[in-house]
Amino acid sequence: MTVVPFGQYEAMADSPLISQRFTPDICLLYGTPGQMILFINGLQWSGYKKLEWSVVGESSCADSWGRALRTREPSLSIPCFAERRYGGVLDDELLMALPPEFLLKALDGLEQLSKNGLRYPIPQYGVQMDVRAGMQHSYG
Repeated sequence: MTVVPFGQYEAMADSPLISQRFTPDICLLYGTPGQMILFINGLQWSGYKKLEWSVVGESSCADSWGRALRTREPSLSIPCFAERRYGGVLDDELLMALPPEFLLKALDGLEQLSKNGLRYPIPQYGVQMDVRAGMQHSYG
């Protein structure tokens, strides 16, 4: 597992980002897969970089914030049993851990994506709809 070296940190403190109690080393965001893919697209809007993650199983702490602290890169994970049972994480949520400097980059990218029509929630085309208008806008 990707973890921080033993002794690098002496304690852990957490707080909502909006409270601005301290400058965090890492930020945790929970969201649906649709929200996460748009967030990832926002991160990749400028300075595109392939992002890769792994899964070790029942240790999403290491999968997410442990890896993000160690690598200083965004890290996506599937929340584990304990996060769901004791932390209230819903069944349709994923966890993104990232250093705070990536937040503004992602928000800027999301704003640019929104100008191009990529927004959440992602509307689906049904069988009763003609997809040509949407395809023309995206691929015209």
